[in-house]
Amino acid sequence: MGGGEEVLVSRNGSTMQFPRTSLNHFRLRPSQSPAGRRRIKPSSLQKKARNPSPTEMSVEPWASPQDQAAAEHVHSTHTHTPSSQDQEQHPDKLCLDSFWSEVETIRQGSGYTDLDSTKRDSRQSEEGEQEEQWLADAGLSTLISEDSEDVDNAVLLLTLTRTQAEAVQRRLDSYTLSLRKRNKPAPRDVRDIFHSPITQTLLPESQHSEEPAQNSMASVAKTPLSAMTAEHRRGTPKEEVFITEVAYCEQAVIFLKQAKLPQNKSQRRKEDGTLPRVVCPKCRLGVTRIQDLSHSDMKKVRQLALIDMTALCDLLELEVKRHKTSKRKIPESTLYGVPLATLLENDQKIKPNTSTPLFMQALLSFLEKKGVDSEGILRVPGSQSRIKHLQQNLESNFYSGQVSWDEVSPNDAAALLKKFIRELPAPLLTAEYLNTFSAVRDITELKQKLHMLNLLILLLPEPNRNTLKALLEFLSKVVSREKRNRMNLWAVATIMAPNLFLHKAVPSRLTEGAEKGHAEKAADVMRLLIRYQDLLWTIPNFLMSQVRKLNENSNRRYQFYDRRIKNLLRKIHTDSREKPDKNTSDPCRTVKIQVGDLVSGTMEFPFNVNSRASDLLAQFQHQSLRSPDNGKGKMRRNGSVAYPDCALYEVGGNIGEHCLDPDAHLLDLYNTNSGGEWVIKLKPNASRGL
Repeated sequence: MGGGEEVLVSRNGSTMQFPRTSLNHFRLRPSQSPAGRRRIKPSSLQKKARNPSPTEMSVEPWASPQDQAAAEHVHSTHTHTPSSQDQEQHPDKLCLDSFWSEVETIRQGSGYTDLDSTKRDSRQSEEGEQEEQWLADAGLSTLISEDSEDVDNAVLLLTLTRTQAEAVQRRLDSYTLSLRKRNKPAPRDVRDIFHSPITQTLLPESQHSEEPAQNSMASVAKTPLSAMTAEHRRGTPKEEVFITEVAYCEQAVIFLKQAKLPQNKSQRRKEDGTLPRVVCPKCRLGVTRIQDLSHSDMKKVRQLALIDMTALCDLLELEVKRHKTSKRKIPESTLYGVPLATLLENDQKIKPNTSTPLFMQALLSFLEKKGVDSEGILRVPGSQSRIKHLQQNLESNFYSGQVSWDEVSPNDAAALLKKFIRELPAPLLTAEYLNTFSAVRDITELKQKLHMLNLLILLLPEPNRNTLKALLEFLSKVVSREKRNRMNLWAVATIMAPNLFLHKAVPSRLTEGAEKGHAEKAADVMRLLIRYQDLLWTIPNFLMSQVRKLNENSNRRYQFYDRRIKNLLRKIHTDSREKPDKNTSDPCRTVKIQVGDLVSGTMEFPFNVNSRASDLLAQFQHQSLRSPDNGKGKMRRNGSVAYPDCALYEVGGNIGEHCLDPDAHLLDLYNTNSGGEWVIKLKPNASRGL
């Protein structure tokens, strides 16, 4: 039950093909409501002792030695404690009482009893306004612009899967209907864009790809997802295979089709509440974490993630309304009630490149040192008078460094941490997506819950996402010390859920009636965030493929402004794609080196099918940093030499800038992005490991 995750990666030799559809043959129809679709409970859950490694991915980039040790320690005690297993399956009475006690505390302390003020502070968008805002967030506002060109719309639309494109069409249909009610001219239909001459010639190599793509998806549909990697399931029935090569909405289509089969209905097993280990096959290009991509590419990831999440919500019949918070008067405070972006902007003047508020870092650092072993931490309330006095002291003296933490009670500090989160002017999970996070509790299938949470994490603004990650890392450490602090995963989740999912700026149905189910479902989403946080902070492979395709489309836009050279450029492009295949010898790349003031220049690196990024970095370290005549590196106090922490980046081509996984296979990278440069650079100094 430890929060630290032991993560192993199963390497999948055969890479699944990303489904592509020839859009010149594509037909969009307004989608019908998928009424009658039955939700299927997870079929891979059985009542057995939970394996302590909830997410199987690679150990090197994922789990720290401390987390692995904590996980092993918890595993040794957990397997012999039946009561601990029962608490893992469902929250006990103490957890549920703590949940409603926390809700009551939030109501009294935050003015939550004034429901009218909650409605004033938040409003749903007017009819048509939500669709217009959605199209803008998805990068498709040009679809409703009168002066837009076909090529502007086609660049993004041509990267979408069929289910994603249907979700776009539904939003356009809804927007068109609202315009008709207001007697305004309707925008162009998406189908007109798909059939324009520019769209049909934008990707000449994809004109005949519809049949292979359909066959690829058909082969996946014929094979149950539970059987796609059967070798991982032998002897370990409590496993879930997390596939990221296929769009999540397309996986939902397959699942809903399989759920209707008679043999699958008879094989359904009741969910027992335990969390399985998640096996994520690692592709040849390795794992891409959120912080590995440039800001320009992350913007495209967010646009594509929004489209896929919307399509997934449509399939699962989740009706989610986005809310907007009205402008609130910012209190005259330096810490509490200050917008997260403002707080970070001020903190970065003191400590550049910090990604989480300095005040929150100080609270978490204190709690990690003196609070994680305190019995009932987060659950036991502190002294209200001491908390009020401590908050006033911090507001006045935190930035001057005159605050002494020696006499601070861990329970008081934990109460201040929870208060800091819930008194943010806007929810940490944002007003736009807070209700979507809450709606995850209504999804039955575990993998689809993780799919939705993964996309929602990608959609969060960077300050919110980094702050949430820092909080979850701390909560994971609390859970890992359960034997001392008596706070298991359910206990931590039930205490923290109200602080994240209740906010006075957004109406919530979380506390309608004091039924056990409300508390348990809300805590279930919270424990998924804690348990699978490392997996949720990665970018799925299908989104990486779509970003690369989107960049390729954008890079080739210029050829349509001069029709006379279109065919010539197409021929050059086709020839360049064939060149890597014609070269039978091992290719060699010139790698740029930009390691601060230590080393600069280039190096030649021949590579083959087995070469990885770690091999190139090892050769660089040996040749450029550790050579006897070099003397690079800093001398430690114990006499050893510390060498700079470097990483290999791909820059340009069909990506902006991408920090590569050490396990990335270089030949696959070369074939995927032959136009990109390879650059060795220092890793950025990120706060709290982000």
